[in-house]
Amino acid sequence: MSRDVIQLTIDDVSQFAKTLRGALPQAPGHLEMLGHIARAAGYRNFQHLRARNEPTPQYDRRKVDKALRLFDAQGRMLRWPGKTGQQALCLWAIWARVPPRETMTERQISAHIDTLTAFRDAAQIRRGMVEHRMVTRDLEGRAYLRLEQAPPPEARALIAAVSERQRSGAV
Repeated sequence: MSRDVIQLTIDDVSQFAKTLRGALPQAPGHLEMLGHIARAAGYRNFQHLRARNEPTPQYDRRKVDKALRLFDAQGRMLRWPGKTGQQALCLWAIWARVPPRETMTERQISAHIDTLTAFRDAAQIRRGMVEHRMVTRDLEGRAYLRLEQAPPPEARALIAAVSERQRSGAV
């Protein structure tokens, strides 16, 4: 007899374990039940399942869509947004395309920013990235370096959307 393969996606494994425990006459403890579920799914234990299935962070799609309107088909920012929240979000898309671990002079980073924007105000973008701690500069303000960090969920979504737009616009 053939076996049907049925996909099962569990949004909250803890709630699933709690419900399953309630249906069993002599149920193990909650943590032990989580371990049984993980092993049944092919993992060594619950920690292994958790490590291999990092939850995807949720983000506000409306914020990303509003910010995405400020970028053209080539992924260049068309204008500086009026709202502070949108400014910070758009800066992440610029930050993602600044070369990592490369010290740049003010002139170099400004030229690079100018290629990423259509409105040519590199000074404003540089200041914004310094204020939001996306880049750092030396004491004289002459050398800039991108600070490596994990962007927030909305920023990751915007970076991916702008990159996709840039890839399809370059074709």
